[in-house]
Amino acid sequence: MAAKLSMRGVTLVLLGLLGLVHVELWFGHAGVPRVLELRAQMAEQQALNEQARARNERLQAEVIDLQTGREIIEEKARSELGMVRPNELLVQYTSSKPR
Repeated sequence: MAAKLSMRGVTLVLLGLLGLVHVELWFGHAGVPRVLELRAQMAEQQALNEQARARNERLQAEVIDLQTGREIIEEKARSELGMVRPNELLVQYTSSKPR
């Protein structure tokens, strides 16, 4: 009879510990919801990093163009500042996508 109560006590203690582990797993500081939240934040940050990397590559290419050639300087002056040479007419057009 005492052995039966002892086994029942051990079983209850083990079930209680298992319950504590599950509570920590689902509601604790490092539980499943927190891990999912951190994964979502990491994916968002990786997307932002990729956008920044692409922007940096474009800017680096532009810097190289500015260092090596004069055409880009003229193109920038014309498109961004609207500069034209004497006796010259500047015409700009934009292409539209067909619908």
